[in-house]
Amino acid sequence: MNINMLMQQAQRMQKDMENNVKKTKEELAKTEVHAEAGGGLVKVTMTGRFVVKRIQLDPELLKDDPEMIEDLIAAAINDAVRQAETIADEKLNSTTGQMGLPPGLSGLFGA
Repeated sequence: MNINMLMQQAQRMQKDMENNVKKTKEELAKTEVHAEAGGGLVKVTMTGRFVVKRIQLDPELLKDDPEMIEDLIAAAINDAVRQAETIADEKLNSTTGQMGLPPGLSGLFGA
């Protein structure tokens, strides 16, 4: 096998990887996670690309202390971020794992 063939194969693999990662990121943008805090008083909907789509507050919550409301909103958003990170990691690891990259290199393609 000559060096030119190896270079062409490497370029094809790189292009395939880029396309697969792009497709995965597009899927993540469409994936939604739902999180809540305060027993459902605050609900957050976020995409797998960490875009908050919606925050719902139970009307009963608005009668409470503003600091508590802020804490519950932060808790719900943080829970949604953790869920989105888990999904993103799983999907990207699956995508890059299919390409046969050595361990640790899949992180180069980030979420």
